[in-house]
Amino acid sequence: MSINCIRSLLEDAVSTHSDSVALRFDGKTMSYGELFNRVNQVACYLDELDLPKNTRIGLYSNKSLEQVVAILAILSTDYILVPLTRLLKPEQVEYIINDCDIKCIITDRVKIESIEEINFGGHVISYESVGKDVASFDEIYKYYNKPYSCDISGHNNAVITYSFGLTGTPKGIVISHRNLLDSARVVSQYLSLKEGDVISGVLIFNLDYGLNQIFCSLFKRATLALHRFILPEDFLNHLIDDEVTVLPLMPVNISQIFEEGSTRLPSPELFEKLRIITSSGGNVTAKMVSDCKQLFPEADFYSMHGLTEAFRSAYLDPSQALIRPESIGKAIPDVELYVINEQGKQCAPREVGELIHRGGYIYRGFWNAPEENALRFKSIEILKDVVDLEGQLTDEIVVASGDYVYKDEEGYLYFVSRHDDMIKTRGFRVSPYEIESVVAKNLPKISRCAVFSVENELIEEEIVMVYSAPSEIPEEEILFELKKHLASYMIPAKVVYRKSLPLVQSDNNQVNKEELKREISA
Repeated sequence: MSINCIRSLLEDAVSTHSDSVALRFDGKTMSYGELFNRVNQVACYLDELDLPKNTRIGLYSNKSLEQVVAILAILSTDYILVPLTRLLKPEQVEYIINDCDIKCIITDRVKIESIEEINFGGHVISYESVGKDVASFDEIYKYYNKPYSCDISGHNNAVITYSFGLTGTPKGIVISHRNLLDSARVVSQYLSLKEGDVISGVLIFNLDYGLNQIFCSLFKRATLALHRFILPEDFLNHLIDDEVTVLPLMPVNISQIFEEGSTRLPSPELFEKLRIITSSGGNVTAKMVSDCKQLFPEADFYSMHGLTEAFRSAYLDPSQALIRPESIGKAIPDVELYVINEQGKQCAPREVGELIHRGGYIYRGFWNAPEENALRFKSIEILKDVVDLEGQLTDEIVVASGDYVYKDEEGYLYFVSRHDDMIKTRGFRVSPYEIESVVAKNLPKISRCAVFSVENELIEEEIVMVYSAPSEIPEEEILFELKKHLASYMIPAKVVYRKSLPLVQSDNNQVNKEELKREISA
């Protein structure tokens, strides 16, 4: 057995902490010993399907103890896990099934109807007994009791994750067993996780940030307390009742907790056991940090920045959270980060350039997507004017992230924009995020805002701002405020009011700019 796989973490944990609580959800608990037995039972059944090595197995279900069992069972075989968020519609699930040729899907009673709707021809396994000749975990737990052993290589592919953005046609990123274990190690190190920690499992397990909470729990023999974030009141009760000490969030979750008028916030004294908050998957604002520090005064706030092509690149030390809340920090251990311009030279302080990730935690690549791989995974030779390539050793791979960032004079990084989002107007490059940030800080009447461009042959692209608010705000009032903070070439040529903005189907924190562009251009 490789020491660089998640299966080795599970085996080590059960050998020393069999009676400790591994999982907690809805008043139920599961010890490491119970988890290990159930994982082995499901893995044994999967093995008996006798599918070819590296067969992709989809996981399409709501959050539950069985969902974690399924994840670890698949990772205890030579198959590959493909997590499918429960938010996906049947046609999106069908797209992923076809893209990576999924041969088996594990699901629950709620989602099995969606599987039937797409007429999936492979194996289907349900957590609960549903009849219809569908195998279930209930039956597997009853009949599969023989010993199970496996030999997983750390270099094998383990997971393919997909995220639906605006186009509706995502590419899967391939992650190895070694990637998963290394990610658990490094996060446990820089967060100083402990054996007695209770880690909140509020994140969904379709992407690496959510999955990492399972693996960090195994690595430290901690407890993972699962929770489905529906109402802020229930979520805050989860933190109190489960005595959570480590809380991974996305910025959208922070906004939901502190949404004005959404709930009466409990006394900060009730959260004295919470010692760590992490945030990734979006841009953190000064208000988010301040709100968290007021409600969770004992907790250190870690803002983190990851890539699609690498698990994690940077984090902001909690000592800097209130000093420079909008910074994404500095490189995590075993990673070097460079900011280079179009000529391949290292950018000066405050000069915007592309973030290049060198070192650990780089993923295998995009599934069946050579053009995307060529665009993002580069020879270290692109850093030849920045680092010393002694001996002309140029076969090392780095990630050209497509993220535009800058460093301040103290070396702290700040996210500006994705490469694909940059607007070219009047000979300048403009970041929509920079304009949206100014709106968020200085125009509190605006609930939500989206900045993008439409073609204008005279100036290349014309900047458009669409916003929602309880009522329409005079355009001259908005432009007057923006002119105080932005260069003249960054001022929107068109400001449009909408009572509400369309959101991306699978991410209710992201405005669907493509739909807005179609409306504006029509």
